[in-house]
Amino acid sequence: MFSSAFAQTAPAVAAAGTDIQSSLMSMLPLLLMFGVLYFVMIRPQMKKQKEHKTMIDALAKGDEVITAGGLLGKVSKIGEGYLGIEIANGVEVQMQRSAVVQVLPKGTVK
Repeated sequence: MFSSAFAQTAPAVAAAGTDIQSSLMSMLPLLLMFGVLYFVMIRPQMKKQKEHKTMIDALAKGDEVITAGGLLGKVSKIGEGYLGIEIANGVEVQMQRSAVVQVLPKGTVK
């Protein structure tokens, strides 16, 4: 009337090793994508930020600059965080140092 019940055998030890290997192989594309993202986007952006900081720190009175707002002028005053920029004769504006985008060659602003 009743048939005998048999317990299943335990999985082989080799199967546990393949689980670890398969999980590492599934993470490999994610690691490769992060590596490519680092070298294509993050690293160049960090280099650009470093160059901008160097340029901002090297500003001196009399430098001709372009600001992020498009103003063109000569640096007339230098403070810790702010610059005074003369945009016309007798017209001076104050702005943050970080707003300077580019330092122009001498003689560009007339």
